[in-house]
Amino acid sequence: MERFATALLSDLHSFLLKHDAVDERLPECPDVEAKWPAIAEAYLPDGAREFSNYPVASLGWMMLIAMAVAKFWDTDWERYDKQEDLYLMLRDKRGYDHLDEYILDEVLDLHGDAAEQMQTLVGDCAERVKRALYSQDIEPGTVDAFKAYVACLQTMYQMGMAVQLKAMGYHMTKIN
Repeated sequence: MERFATALLSDLHSFLLKHDAVDERLPECPDVEAKWPAIAEAYLPDGAREFSNYPVASLGWMMLIAMAVAKFWDTDWERYDKQEDLYLMLRDKRGYDHLDEYILDEVLDLHGDAAEQMQTLVGDCAERVKRALYSQDIEPGTVDAFKAYVACLQTMYQMGMAVQLKAMGYHMTKIN
């Protein structure tokens, strides 16, 4: 599973580099990264339930969630770091089905063409991850399938964080 996760991260990073959505060096943001386990645990019941009928949404929403968390980190982390469950807070604003719209409109403040472009980028990333997952010889409903799905979600979370940090002007550069 580790090889799959590493290949997935590398592929998505290359894809996003070509779209100038991330930097060559991926960012480190320990505060946002530390929220991953709690967000994943809260998201899994919704995401797994929706995956069979809406795999692109199930995967893509996680990228948007990470973008929202990165935005919170930049704007008012003292407040949001104390939030009991960031995923439920986001989801419960408009419901799971409209989570993307809420994050794009209200959290990231993207509208019109900017919102459409971001939604397309997230959808393209989710489609790539879905294809990579489906190309694995993993039987659905197994422990391995669950682990692979979680690896996909974690990759989407990492890339969502990277995309949003770059969009806000944070750049990771090597210091000599």
